[in-house]
Amino acid sequence: MTDLTEIKAAARKAAFARRKAAFDARLPGAAGRLSEVLAGYRGVPISGYMPIRTEIDPLPAMAEASAYGPVGVPVIQAAAQPLKFSCWTPEGALKDGPFGAKVPEVDDYFDPEILIVPLVAFDAQGGRLGYGGGFYDRTLEGLRAQRPTLAIGFAFDAQETEGLPLEPTDQPLDMVITESRVLTF
Repeated sequence: MTDLTEIKAAARKAAFARRKAAFDARLPGAAGRLSEVLAGYRGVPISGYMPIRTEIDPLPAMAEASAYGPVGVPVIQAAAQPLKFSCWTPEGALKDGPFGAKVPEVDDYFDPEILIVPLVAFDAQGGRLGYGGGFYDRTLEGLRAQRPTLAIGFAFDAQETEGLPLEPTDQPLDMVITESRVLTF
């Protein structure tokens, strides 16, 4: 294991603990700020995510956005491959996908222009620490090569940290929305 791999593993472990504590203490309405921001992008194709474990829940904001335009969720294709995004609706049928996240039962892929990105930790410069598979980094790199793509990290305030172990391939976030604030970079 490389030093950076060990450093990232330690950073993830600490961040997961902070996220779990924030999840356990969460109040209703955590997606309110996310809804406020997305209201300014009505009709723009958006991808959210199906929350797993202790991730902050974007589903209320996604449901609201789906009344105005396409909303999708990520579908993992294979290791080391970019994500694809399948159309999602609040009442749509779901099936089990990789890593315990639900995905739409019927594949209906599209390219979103805004990605609501889950994360383990973030910093005040738009850095993001994910789960380590590189799925969002590869995906954002590919989408951004085609056209401007807005990456919005959605997290609890407690997930902010300093000194993230980032690599040149890590794609920056354009914005982070927490239960109490909006950070733009």
